[in-house]
Amino acid sequence: MEDRAVRRLELPITDGLAGVEVGTLLRKHLGLSGTVVRRIKWLSDGILVDGQRVNTRYRPTEGQRLSVRLSDPERRSGIQPAPGPLDIVYEDGDILVLNKAPGVTVHPGPGHFSDTIGNFILDYYDKSGVEADFHPVHRLDRGTSGLMVTAKHPHAQEVLKRQLHTSDFKRVYLAVCEGVLAPDHGTIDAPIGPKPDSLVEQMVRPDGKEARTHYRLLSTQDGRSLVRLELETGRTHQIRVHMAYLGHPLTGDFLYGQEDRERIARPALHSAQLTIRHPITGQELNFFAPMPADMAALAVFPQNKLEFPL
Repeated sequence: MEDRAVRRLELPITDGLAGVEVGTLLRKHLGLSGTVVRRIKWLSDGILVDGQRVNTRYRPTEGQRLSVRLSDPERRSGIQPAPGPLDIVYEDGDILVLNKAPGVTVHPGPGHFSDTIGNFILDYYDKSGVEADFHPVHRLDRGTSGLMVTAKHPHAQEVLKRQLHTSDFKRVYLAVCEGVLAPDHGTIDAPIGPKPDSLVEQMVRPDGKEARTHYRLLSTQDGRSLVRLELETGRTHQIRVHMAYLGHPLTGDFLYGQEDRERIARPALHSAQLTIRHPITGQELNFFAPMPADMAALAVFPQNKLEFPL
């Protein structure tokens, strides 16, 4: 089998870094957490200086080069690779951005052990010669389509998860909902928690976790609205629960509204825009995904009139 692509970070040792312990260099200058350092320091190629293995107390000299392994030496997720379609929007040595199709589950679980994004990604890594496990950063409901980012190694996953719910990690959704929103913009600030006697359903309840969703009406047609939604928090089913709470459930939402399979076979929700800060370079990255065919077919807003950024 071909050599698998291993991701490493390197740090040239300048005069100002000479004599500093490797453990300090890894944390303060490469940004690695204690958890990641503890995982890699036992590997034969985990921490190298000029190609030779060193421990975290080693003090390199000027002109040497520190190299640290980021890739997983083994897969700990327990997920089995299985072939399946992936719409890859962006890929580099640290992250993978996907445009998820509706109806596909992200994580394996009961009833879905080989037909999830996790299975498909690991199969893709195997066929591409990439040494990586499945490191999801956030999730999309099975019925939700659109953009999501996964990391290729634990360091990138940690950095991106720290960005969640900050200005560095921005998620904008498009939804079609029942009725015409009034007012046409605002913030839904209503705590969300589990609904009693339900294993799945959530509801607005005073003792729930804080949840805020910003919305703006884009268009109306035939008694329905196309809405731009931006998450400030990330509760389970947050958009679906909040829109139903306003009295405008998503079209096709069998759980919080009315199933309407003749129009659309899922809740009409799409992750249309994603902004992140790259976990290694710090560069801001922006991604856009037009509405899929089933939502566009609702004809609430002509696809060619949508302008990104939303």
